[in-house]
Amino acid sequence: MTKRPLAELESCLGYKFADQSLLQQSLTHASFSGPTASYERLEFLGDRVLGLLLAHYFYEHCPDDNEGALSLRLHSEARTATLAMVARKLNIAYFLQAQPGMSFAENDNVLADVIESLLAAIYLDSGLKDAAAFLKAHWPLASTTPASREKDAKSRLQEWALGQGLGLPVYRQLAKSGPDHAPEMTYEVSVANAGSKSATGSNRKIAEQKAAAALLARLQAGDEM
Repeated sequence: MTKRPLAELESCLGYKFADQSLLQQSLTHASFSGPTASYERLEFLGDRVLGLLLAHYFYEHCPDDNEGALSLRLHSEARTATLAMVARKLNIAYFLQAQPGMSFAENDNVLADVIESLLAAIYLDSGLKDAAAFLKAHWPLASTTPASREKDAKSRLQEWALGQGLGLPVYRQLAKSGPDHAPEMTYEVSVANAGSKSATGSNRKIAEQKAAAALLARLQAGDEM
């Protein structure tokens, strides 16, 4: 896949970076640079920036929604499938810096991570106002339709926990192994007074989803904790 000039991406984003190094880092895979110079740290920050911006947006635009409905909306917009859809609309795969021969056009997890890293890069470059403008320009932000049940395991586990009055599930990393470009990460999810489960995946999001699915399956089966 031929790498395109970053000015073309800036045009698609509707944002011009003052610090071009932030843009370059947000598009650099660990296979090319190692984890500290890749998008991974930006993705960590972008995940939090996205959550704040989405929470603020739906708090303002959905005044009749309760906490559970607001959470469903937020997680619908922040889930991997939605972020990957945004990435594909922006043709992000054409701008990624990776080892020769590697392509991520069909890798939803990488595409989602890069979108979060781009959001963080915009936030660091000029602040929340421009990050919010990027969000509003490219996300579905379906505030006019009723909140619906999410299909992914994390959202379903959260809905179950809130419905039981147990609070939000808590995720924590237990272990990380393997090379930087192909890591194995183990995460645990726990729900107060309901138990915990852990799972391993190739990145945080996959491991968390698998752990959530495992705990939800046990809870719904009525197994003893």
